[in-house]
Amino acid sequence: MDDYSACVGRSETREDVATAAPLAGLAALLDHDVTPWVSGEVPPLGHWLYFLPTAPQSEIGADGHPRRDGEGLLPPVPLPRRMWAGSRIEFLAPIAVGAALSRVTTIDAIKPKRGASGDLLFVTLRHDIAADGVAAIREEQDIVFREPAPMIPATAAAPLAPPEPDPADAVRSVSPDPVLLFRYSALTFNAHRIHYDRDYARDVEGYAGLVVHGPLIATLLMDHALRAGLSPRCFDFRAEAPLIDGAPFDLCLAHDDGGTRMWARDATGRATMRAKLS
Repeated sequence: MDDYSACVGRSETREDVATAAPLAGLAALLDHDVTPWVSGEVPPLGHWLYFLPTAPQSEIGADGHPRRDGEGLLPPVPLPRRMWAGSRIEFLAPIAVGAALSRVTTIDAIKPKRGASGDLLFVTLRHDIAADGVAAIREEQDIVFREPAPMIPATAAAPLAPPEPDPADAVRSVSPDPVLLFRYSALTFNAHRIHYDRDYARDVEGYAGLVVHGPLIATLLMDHALRAGLSPRCFDFRAEAPLIDGAPFDLCLAHDDGGTRMWARDATGRATMRAKLS
C-alpha cells in the first residue's frame, strides 16, 4: 500500500450546537420514559449525535459512505470495507444542551498491516471537543479499512460449542431488528448500507444479515451503565466480532477492582464487544 506518513498530523475543525432534538430521539431509541442522564446535559456518548456527515448525495460511494478520493481529511484509501473498531474516550467537562460545540479532528496514526484476510489499514483519529470554549471530550477513534469480502460458498459447518459465559453482575437483553438499526442510522445520518440493505450486506460485504452499528452497541453498553447509576470519567471499547440482526444479544456489566468491565455477547455466548468504564 501507499506510504501515508505525510497524512499524519493533518487536522480539520468543525462546529455545531448541542441541540435538544437529537437527545429526544436517542431517549426514544433507548426506550426511556425517564432518562438516566443529567437533565439539561448531553449524556455520555451523546456527542456522536453532532458533527454529522454532510457530504452531498453526488459524493456518496457504493457502500453509502462518502467517497474517499482525497478531498476530505482522510487520504485516498484503496480498501473498500470500513469498520469503526473502537474508541478511548475521556469525559472532561459536562456539555450543556444548547452549548456551542467545536471539534478538532487530527490524524494521529496510519498503519498498514497484512492480516489473514489480506491488507488492512488502521487509522487513529483524535477528536478534541469543546463546549462554549471549554474542553469537554477527548476521543481516540480507531478505524480499520479492509479488502473486499471473499465470496465463500455457503456450507453446513458444524456448530461450535458455546463458550462458558463470563459471570456478570447485571445483564440486559436487546433484540436488534431492522427498525432499531434504521432509527439509529437516521439519528446519526449514517448511510452505510450494511445496516439497512440486507442484499448488499450479504452479497457484497459477506455478512450473514444486517450489521448492528458498533457505536449503537457502545451506546447501549453506556446506557446499561447509566441505568445502574454509574457516572463515567473514561470509557474504552473495542469491537471483536459483528452482531447481526434477528437474534437477541446481552449487555453485561461486572465490577472489578480496576473499574467496571462491560461486554456485549451474542446468542451463542461469544463476546462481540468489550468495554471498560472508570
